[in-house]
Amino acid sequence: MAENRWMNPHQPQTLVSAVILCYIDAVFGLLFGVAARSGLVGLFIVVGLAVGGFGIANEKRWGYALAVAAAVIQVLALFSVFGFGLLVSFGGLISLLFDAALVALLLHPESRDYQRIWFR
Repeated sequence: MAENRWMNPHQPQTLVSAVILCYIDAVFGLLFGVAARSGLVGLFIVVGLAVGGFGIANEKRWGYALAVAAAVIQVLALFSVFGFGLLVSFGGLISLLFDAALVALLLHPESRDYQRIWFR
């Protein structure tokens, strides 16, 4: 029987960091809400990041795809709600930096190559 894990330290550092950020973003989204115009989009972001992070830790292709989709939609939702005024507010800028860092970690060439070769 396969063992499910929340973290996989044998993955590249980019993916391990992305999994941690997925979990942190999901918890903060659950506690403080997500900047989205629709409740369903916010729910998709929170659940997608949490389940996607779990899928990445267990080397599942669907987990990687779900985490990438949720992270990209989260960045787009930020711009949808706040527009480019997001760049002048300190809280908005910090939120954008963390969300963009998550997208960058997931789409980093090392992360993409690892998931292409090893994920099932």
